[in-house]
Amino acid sequence: MTDIQQIRDVAEDWPVRASSVPFRGRVTGVRTDEVLMPDGGYARRDYQTHPGSVSVLALDDRQRVLILRQYRHPVRQRLWELPAGLLDVPGENPLHAAQRELYEEAHCKAGEWRVLVDFYTSPGGTDEALRLFLATDLAEAEGERYQAHGEELEIETARVPLDELVRLVLAGELHNPTLVTGTLALHAALTGSGLPALRPGDSPWPARPFPGN
Repeated sequence: MTDIQQIRDVAEDWPVRASSVPFRGRVTGVRTDEVLMPDGGYARRDYQTHPGSVSVLALDDRQRVLILRQYRHPVRQRLWELPAGLLDVPGENPLHAAQRELYEEAHCKAGEWRVLVDFYTSPGGTDEALRLFLATDLAEAEGERYQAHGEELEIETARVPLDELVRLVLAGELHNPTLVTGTLALHAALTGSGLPALRPGDSPWPARPFPGN
């Protein structure tokens, strides 16, 4: 049995005999690799290539979480989510990207930023890495609101008590993976070591290195 001190993810790169990109979209693509298996054979692995993402759990002084609802076509549902966006600017600091998304999607700013959790959104099918920030000391942003477009034109917003979000997640009423992860991670932090124990907002992120990382 593995020693509990060894329970952490580690980098590993199995040999690839051949690799191709049968589809490349504006931001993401599909890569096909032939990967050497432990039995000596090769297996084909198709996965989405992705630049990475950031998301923001914005918590106000009344322990309410800022959430958004918008239409997601692949699942044919309007999902409640956290503000989020792509790391589609090469070399952009993820904290700066998160601050931009909070402004654009909620016209909000925060005085305190911490890293809540890092995760791969679906590591069996995509290389997307996501950094989820905790933003506190909230205030309305200055200046004009960001001009939304596309499905963002119909975004709804709400502020929901954290305890109620936990109840809704466990009842199967909320399905966005970032919202589910963030809700449960924040609850664990508040009932455990507390928010000061979380990593600073500019902490290194090996999955998506940035200048100063």
